[in-house]
Amino acid sequence: MSETNLRQVVLDTETTGLNPAEGHRIIEIGCVEMINRRLTQNTFHVYINPDRNIDAGAIKVHGISNEFLQDKPKFEDIADDYLAFTQDAELVIHNAPFDVGFLNHELSLLKGRKTTVEAHSTIFDTLPYARKKHPGARASLDALCKRYGIDNSHRELHGALLDAEILAEVYLSMTGGQFSLMDFDSSQHTEKQPNVRLPADRPKLKVVSCSEQEMEAHRKHLEMLEKASGQCLWNKLED
Repeated sequence: MSETNLRQVVLDTETTGLNPAEGHRIIEIGCVEMINRRLTQNTFHVYINPDRNIDAGAIKVHGISNEFLQDKPKFEDIADDYLAFTQDAELVIHNAPFDVGFLNHELSLLKGRKTTVEAHSTIFDTLPYARKKHPGARASLDALCKRYGIDNSHRELHGALLDAEILAEVYLSMTGGQFSLMDFDSSQHTEKQPNVRLPADRPKLKVVSCSEQEMEAHRKHLEMLEKASGQCLWNKLED
């Protein structure tokens, strides 16, 4: 995950039920794009007519009704747009076998061509990563939001795009948190600030150097960040 211009797509789906082998289908796909661990505001979001009824239990989870989907496109109508958006990206998914299983089922139903998610993208599953990073702790998206201090109070029901946006925040926090040394919107900081001249007779600043033990601890911490996130900016500065 340390390649230049790494493109990642955080993805989530909503479905009519739990198992595509029982004929269940995708009804919503939500994706957000990240390049070099920065959200680009480029998204892909679509509702899909599944040509079947939604299980009552699923409706309680996502709140999407059969009536709402009646005039929505079918998967075959949006397949090319989905594949184009995710082409050559690393997909970041929470519990990837679920979403990938449904996507591969939908792709297998396309007439005239057969393909798979894995043929177009690589996959990073945040669920086993979270379980390995926090053994014994709950690893649901809500639990991870609580652990990393991410506000998901607006998430009353599941929604593919909303959950993808929340998962992007969780992923960035869980794999290193910081993704820019100067992470702010420069457009909000354009007002020129007045220069402040310090007094000439001010006392000299005391310079405190790090001990070798502190430097070694610092190096080990940077190695941990590099391993977790694949991109530690401090290492680049020190190089």
